[in-house]
Amino acid sequence: MLKATLLKAAGSASLKRLVTRNPVARRVAGRFIAGDTLDDAERAIRTLNDRGVSVALDYLGENTESEAQAHESTGAYLAALDRIQEGGLDANISVKLTAMGLDLRQELALEEATRVAARGKEVGAMVGVDMESNVYVDRTLDIVEALKGSYDNVGVCLQAYLYRTRDDLDRLNRVGVPVRLVKGAYQEPPEVAYPQKASVDGAFARLLDSLVQANPYPMVATHDPALVRLTKTLVAKHRRDRDTFEFQMLYGVRRDLQEEVVAEGYRLRVYVPYGTQWFPYFMRRLAERPANLYFFASNLVKR
Repeated sequence: MLKATLLKAAGSASLKRLVTRNPVARRVAGRFIAGDTLDDAERAIRTLNDRGVSVALDYLGENTESEAQAHESTGAYLAALDRIQEGGLDANISVKLTAMGLDLRQELALEEATRVAARGKEVGAMVGVDMESNVYVDRTLDIVEALKGSYDNVGVCLQAYLYRTRDDLDRLNRVGVPVRLVKGAYQEPPEVAYPQKASVDGAFARLLDSLVQANPYPMVATHDPALVRLTKTLVAKHRRDRDTFEFQMLYGVRRDLQEEVVAEGYRLRVYVPYGTQWFPYFMRRLAERPANLYFFASNLVKR
């Protein structure tokens, strides 16, 4: 119930104004968000790179309402790729198709995503396509497959809590698209997604075997120690080299587990968000773990 309430609150304009104008809330959000600017993000990337950690850079923003906003988002993604190249950073980028106009026209989102994929290929960086709520899945996968024809540096996220994900993973494995597997962070109806955490965990575990065995570059995005252990077991079972897959975790979440994975010699990529449109992302992080919500609440009352 609490998770559902927080996810619903992520779409509240009035709550967004209240939280984003609160200086304490902004400071607490800094645990999960690198900052407002690309310069802020670069500093976070360099700190992580110094610890032996790669980065997936995410310019925050979604559901643009005009072509001008879509072009602006694309410009931010291109600037991030330029900064990665110029700075010699160990990073790639993560993009949202709704930020590039998917709500307006699918063709527009494909055009904008093509520009980003092309620049990513020039730079030598993967362009990871985020998965948003279930109503976008078919259009997202269609765009990713269209990009796959010309760009081998494009991957996509799949969400374990959706019933359909088994078929989607099989489809992507067949065409050779790298997959980032996550549990899922949107509020979905029980008709399309597992409503209980235990069921989501079970679905993730079942999908892992196919991901590790058949995907060209599995990206296992989890902070669950049991699923990290299972991944290691499956990697050994399927005899995958450690340079052919990676773990992924979120900026500011389970730093202890991040350090453990790196110390054991596994690849780790940390998802680093930045930008002024941080409120929806922040609310989804609070909804994921009670510890995040406690951290936020306890800091709000401090003076």
